[in-house]
Amino acid sequence: MRVLILLFPMAILHYQPHLQGNMAFTGKYEFESDENYDDFVKAIGLPGEKVEMGRNCKIVTEVVQNGNDFTWTQHFPGGRTTTNTFTIGKEADMETMGGKKFKATVKMEGGKVVADFPNYHHTAEIAGGKLVELSTASGVTYKRTSKKIA
Repeated sequence: MRVLILLFPMAILHYQPHLQGNMAFTGKYEFESDENYDDFVKAIGLPGEKVEMGRNCKIVTEVVQNGNDFTWTQHFPGGRTTTNTFTIGKEADMETMGGKKFKATVKMEGGKVVADFPNYHHTAEIAGGKLVELSTASGVTYKRTSKKIA
């Protein structure tokens, strides 16, 4: 087994190619910033009323990782939550933030959680102690960064 340790300022990433049991994602993260929101929501066809609701929305994302098993919960202002439970490499029932249900097989690629949602490709990683999520649709990429609060 090869183990690669990469050192970055203020962070150590420990990547083991075939083992995802390091619990790197476990934590509670609060929205900090985003980029390209308007272009992305247009690309996915989000209705106008939902566009404004989502703008700078203080989403709290709670992740529990146990090896390859994840519970990924997003808490929205007003008390609404969305929870997806999945195992890396196995098909799971999922739900978008908008409530649309679908099936997906979530993968782990280079330390990133990767999933194809119905109309966009999504990746999530821990970088510099923050949860960084990228969603891409029709060549438009939205970036959301959340700081760890617990």
